[in-house]
Formats: sequence, structure tokens, C-alpha cells
Amino acid sequence: MHVQAYLMFDGRCEEALEFYRTALGAEVEVLMRFRESPEPCPEGMIPPQSQDKVMHSSFRVGDSVLMASDGNCLGRPQFQGVCLSISVADEAEAHRKFAALSEGGQVQMPMGRTFFSPAFGMVADRFGVSWMVIVAE
Repeated sequence: MHVQAYLMFDGRCEEALEFYRTALGAEVEVLMRFRESPEPCPEGMIPPQSQDKVMHSSFRVGDSVLMASDGNCLGRPQFQGVCLSISVADEAEAHRKFAALSEGGQVQMPMGRTFFSPAFGMVADRFGVSWMVIVAE
């Protein structure tokens, strides 16, 4: 069994993929738009002007693969009750990743030393996705 995160950006997926490419070095492996679907979308599933939005994508961050979509393309992404965690090798990298994810986002717990890590912080990025950045010892 394998569990993967599937993020629904509700119309901002392409913008999010570019942000993660810049902030985390993400590599998009698959990107399919609604207009490229081999079968038409069910009537009323997405707004008519959303044919160029992302129906499905997968992207690699380090050794992990995440999936993402524009979902219903309504422009109101909501990420509640879930947090993605990034483990990095050293404090300098942790601070770089945290700063990049914080751009346009909201720091929930500033990067700092904890009893379990020399560097740990929590941030909700500009799309509302919560991230924990940690140096794993």
C-alpha cells in the first residue's frame, strides 16, 4: 500500500506548481488539462472557461511525489487539518526552504531550535497549504 497527498488548488494549481518549483525545486512529472481529457467532463463539473485548468498533475519534491489538481476551479482552495512535512539535512537548508515557503504565506511557528530538532518551523504557504520544515537528526 502507498499513500500520497493529492492537493486541490481550486483553480490555482498551475500557479502553485510554479511556486513549488521555485521554492522547493519541485519537478512536474505529469500535467493534464481538462481540455486534454480523453472523455468530456460531466456537465456542470467545472466552469466553462476552465478547460485550460489543471485536471491532474504529479510533481516530485526530493524523493516524494505529490499530486495536484484545480478541482472545481472556483478559486477558493481550502487546506484544513493536514500538514506536509519536509525533512532536510541541515539548518541552512531548513532556513532556505522555510523562507521560500513563507513568501506570501503566514508563519505559524517561527523556525528555531526545539527539543526534537536543531531547526523546526511551521508555515502556511500563499495557497493555505501547511508545511512543517525540520532538520531530522
